[in-house]
Amino acid sequence: MGPKLSAAVRYDGVDEGQTEPTSNQMTARLRPVPQACTFTLVTTRAEFDALKDDWNRLYDRASTSAQLFQSFGWCWHWCNNFLTDGNTGAQLAVLVGRRNGELVTVWPLATERHGGLTHLVWMGAPVSQYGDILLDDLPDAPVVLQAGWEHLTQALKPDLIWLSKVRADAAITPLLRARNFMVTRREQAPYMDFASAADYEDYMQRHSGRARKKHRAVARKLASMGTVEFVRERETPRAGRLALRAIEEKISQLLERGVVSPALSDPRTQKFFVEAAADSTNPAGICVYALEINGDQAAIDVLVKHKERVATHIFAYNQKYAKDRVGAHLMELTIEQTMASGFRYFDMLAPADDYKMRWSDGTVDVIDWAMPMTVKGSLYARIYLQALRPVLKRVRDWLPPSIAKVVSAVYERTHRLCLMLGFTLPF
Repeated sequence: MGPKLSAAVRYDGVDEGQTEPTSNQMTARLRPVPQACTFTLVTTRAEFDALKDDWNRLYDRASTSAQLFQSFGWCWHWCNNFLTDGNTGAQLAVLVGRRNGELVTVWPLATERHGGLTHLVWMGAPVSQYGDILLDDLPDAPVVLQAGWEHLTQALKPDLIWLSKVRADAAITPLLRARNFMVTRREQAPYMDFASAADYEDYMQRHSGRARKKHRAVARKLASMGTVEFVRERETPRAGRLALRAIEEKISQLLERGVVSPALSDPRTQKFFVEAAADSTNPAGICVYALEINGDQAAIDVLVKHKERVATHIFAYNQKYAKDRVGAHLMELTIEQTMASGFRYFDMLAPADDYKMRWSDGTVDVIDWAMPMTVKGSLYARIYLQALRPVLKRVRDWLPPSIAKVVSAVYERTHRLCLMLGFTLPF
């Protein structure tokens, strides 16, 4: 167990058992020792919903801009679509810590059952792209992290803790490193940093003159096709409809390349984005930008905003306009709008695809961490997560497009059947 903290006042530097402080110690500044945190585990929907106001206050004052997916609204919509009532599927396991009655930390977690194993995972999968905890600016943050970890593991006793998509700069990363979690996957998330540019035109100078000329030529060509409109929607029913259209177009694009996305094909994911993009009561930070040509949605970008960061989550274009570079033009308009609105970072999320790297200023590591807690959990982590899963991904990437399309179509149908029967495939 971590060290217990109590409400007390002491002289700095006075050794235990010392009856009189030295002259230097007498002049030392009195420093209060923080009170211990009280931890509880939230496992019911009613308990979760009751956290709304406290969670929102903590999120407003303590979250970083990279914690886009840890808002109460985002997690609330996830609960609406991904929680299950039975003993299988996702169950809430949210750790909350309070000090003097005030919420100072939230660990948005859930448990799942796969293959007879209990997994402790982030709530938010598969729609969240970064996993993390919320932690107030505390003088004894390492102590609070350790105490929270001990309470969590003793209360739940999972077979495996599997925390995916954790940024290298996440609040929980120091704990994962200190506890010697194993790395099961590492990716990079590219981003743009607008701090070095005065405005959009200044920022675009990083591209060659030829590239900028091509950008202008695309804009002229699209204008010649009719009425071109840059649409921005947030917390409206239309935003929800556009989000669904983006998912449908993205699935079509991926299947054309022989790539299947179980997450996007999941009806729960589609319903999540429709509802979260439209809701203003429990906002999830989603906004949707679209490029329309004569009223036709040529390209759509579903983004998430928080503080000084905008992240592009689902980006898709209509195959009808593939040769017209509508995707690139929407990206330019989105970047211009992002800068004009005063945001500093434009986050393109993992993985670091080539087209993202052409725009980016840098990358941040995004890591999947695992900690087996039982023998069964250790076998699963080492055999499947560390060994088999990466091989399956490489095999998929090596398949010729014609074969990949067939395999993807079969997987897609199997995945949908499994969802109808109440369970998901493990990969």
